[in-house]
Amino acid sequence: MKISLSSVMVDDQDKALKFYTEVLGFVKSKDIPVGKFKWLTVVSPEGPADVELLLEPNENPAAKIFQKALFDQGIPLTAFAVDDIHGEYERMSGLGVVFRTEPTKMGPATIALFEDTCGNLIQIYQT
Repeated sequence: MKISLSSVMVDDQDKALKFYTEVLGFVKSKDIPVGKFKWLTVVSPEGPADVELLLEPNENPAAKIFQKALFDQGIPLTAFAVDDIHGEYERMSGLGVVFRTEPTKMGPATIALFEDTCGNLIQIYQT
């Protein structure tokens, strides 16, 4: 068993694709029309091509409540590993990304929390 697909709920798939590719540096993998939405995935250029992140349209009322509750409580929906958290923080800040926390040492990891413009808080971390 392995992880090959994980989802991030987004309020707008086109906006999410722009942010996750142009700001975070992921690469579009799949863009398949499915009714009024798309099966839209991105992959990391630094990771295996078969591990995809689905930019899932958040149209489910229960999911919207869950997403907002996590956001309001300052809880990240997911986390991405980085090699240089201070460099990523500076690079992303320069692109206008809103960070909730600066890189902060937490035991063996350093973490930072930012808004993805699509209704989520995302954590980056370096160990």
